[in-house]
Amino acid sequence: MLKLIIGNKAYSSWSLRGWLACKQSGLPFQEITVPMFDEEWHRRSHGAEFAPSGGKVPVLWDDKTVIWDSLAIVEWLADRTDKARFWPRDDSARGMARSMAAEMHSSYPNLRRECAMNVRKQFPNFEISDDTRTEVLRILDLWAEARARHGSGGPYLFGDFGAVDIMFAPVVTRFVTYMIPVPRFAATYMEAILNHDWMRDWIEAAQEEPWVIERYEAPPEAQ
Repeated sequence: MLKLIIGNKAYSSWSLRGWLACKQSGLPFQEITVPMFDEEWHRRSHGAEFAPSGGKVPVLWDDKTVIWDSLAIVEWLADRTDKARFWPRDDSARGMARSMAAEMHSSYPNLRRECAMNVRKQFPNFEISDDTRTEVLRILDLWAEARARHGSGGPYLFGDFGAVDIMFAPVVTRFVTYMIPVPRFAATYMEAILNHDWMRDWIEAAQEEPWVIERYEAPPEAQ
């Protein structure tokens, strides 16, 4: 059976991506949560089960094979099962979806830094910076183009739920947490993501976690 090591569900955006990828694969997997930044985290993140991830989550073990990057986990599981579970069948749609997933994986540093993930909180009076607003507008443009060109088959970016939705799911939670205004089409897409059974399960489980990381419990200007 696959073994997935994740951090706190309340805070770990990359863990959410790895977990959704495992759910999307349809393969059974064992889920192990290691609370971030406490004494147990320091000990375990330097142990064999995290190697060679450098102490980061998520980490997927498939027998003796270890995959430690969320996008790599998506690709590994797509290879293990059926690529159509993760990527559109149409060549043009698949090219765009891969590009969007890769951009999400490598970009938007201001949004990541300024709007840390916390699915248990909302900060209604938070004002994002101009740099972060530029990144938000870029994301909204990509969502709009994907929906307009390839989204007619369902409520997700390329119709069916897939890898690109997995990669953007934590962004949806950030937009909610920091109450970032979005146009109607984006709100409809976000609602579809948040109402997905797996997202409901993740967010509900996050509410029950006993761990609190204080630096993520207030917006940046209040810290």
